[in-house]
Amino acid sequence: MKILLPALLIGAFATTAITVSPALAADTENKVEKAKKPKKITDRRHPDYVRCRSEAIIGSLTRKKRICMTNAEWVVYTRTGSRDAKQFVEDMQSGINTSN
Repeated sequence: MKILLPALLIGAFATTAITVSPALAADTENKVEKAKKPKKITDRRHPDYVRCRSEAIIGSLTRKKRICMTNAEWVVYTRTGSRDAKQFVEDMQSGINTSN
């Protein structure tokens, strides 16, 4: 009886260790995957927040083009468009003034 009791305890511990180890390994893998996954940006003013908008396609009444960029890219896009428009207007005004 004295020999049987330690043998049963060793068998019980071995069985527990075998069944618990995969569960612990799976739990640590889930934590590693969650750590690697980037968090979704919810602040709409954050430079990396992605915004999308639809722009009408010239020559079509119904077709639209969807454009998605980050806030930082939208700032550059807007500044470039404004700069080009301003340059165009200045070029046209200077052309009109010189012909008079």
